[in-house]
Amino acid sequence: MTDIVFHGQNAATYLADFRAALESEACIRVLPDRLEAPGDIQAYRQADVIVGNRLDASMPRPERARLYQVCAAGYDRIDLAALPARTAVCNCYGHGPAIAEYVMAAILSRRVPLADAHARLARGDWHYRSGMPGALHGEIGSATLGLLGHGHIGQAIARRAKAFGMRVLAANRSPVPVSNEVDAWFGLDSLGDFYRQSDYIVVSLPLLPATEGLVDAAAFAQMREHAMLINVGRGPVVDEQALYDALLRKRIGAAAIDTWYQYPARPDEAAAPSRLPFARLDNVIMTPHMSAWTDGTIARRARAMAANVDACVAGRKLAHQVRGAEPR
Repeated sequence: MTDIVFHGQNAATYLADFRAALESEACIRVLPDRLEAPGDIQAYRQADVIVGNRLDASMPRPERARLYQVCAAGYDRIDLAALPARTAVCNCYGHGPAIAEYVMAAILSRRVPLADAHARLARGDWHYRSGMPGALHGEIGSATLGLLGHGHIGQAIARRAKAFGMRVLAANRSPVPVSNEVDAWFGLDSLGDFYRQSDYIVVSLPLLPATEGLVDAAAFAQMREHAMLINVGRGPVVDEQALYDALLRKRIGAAAIDTWYQYPARPDEAAAPSRLPFARLDNVIMTPHMSAWTDGTIARRARAMAANVDACVAGRKLAHQVRGAEPR
């Protein structure tokens, strides 16, 4: 029987769907985020499989783990050096459809003023009524969407954007073939035309030394004045000060920000998402890293993680392996 530990509140969210999908026999224990009780520490150290999204050198060393299954796509909070060499590390996806819907909702909110129309009509103001002068609103089918990143998320967004009739540009480190879903590709070292052509720019790149601060003041200077930036990748890929300045000075039209520069140390802690007062701006949508957090994402990831644990138990190839286990 396999001893599996679900570490923390985030990981525990997947437990019910994981149990339903798991085929191999297992003893599953849910541990709190803070590992302080001797029994919790011992369980963590002796687990065959750990499901979680945070590991650093201050935490107990999982001596027996054959698999550390990250319950997210990003594994930047996992200190790989804190794991034994024999431990394989895998991440999981399943969040593309959810984030794509978030992006399309943000785009539509910019062109279709439902909230403002509702607020006005509640006051008896028929401003947006058909035939009213100056009340026309836009359509997204005539717009160009720029995808800064063309992985799982970018591809899911592209499919939905094309369903609306949008023109789609992809900027990626590796070439992206022109297809029914992508009209043109740009390398990350030649983004000028990409920015100049895009009405909406979606950032879904991972945070790496090469991508940190990639979207900087020079990038904003090349964007259209009405452009909307949507960040669903990692906050620091977009330079914090440059983004704030571009919004404050109306260098770009708007932004929807779901990934940030500061996060609470604990789930129940109140904390500002930035050292800068984004909340005072009138052209920004601020959300608390929620775009992927849907029932669909939970179900898809739980099934993928269960399949990986079954593969580990059976000695089969693991999916989405980010670090292999060294031979015993």
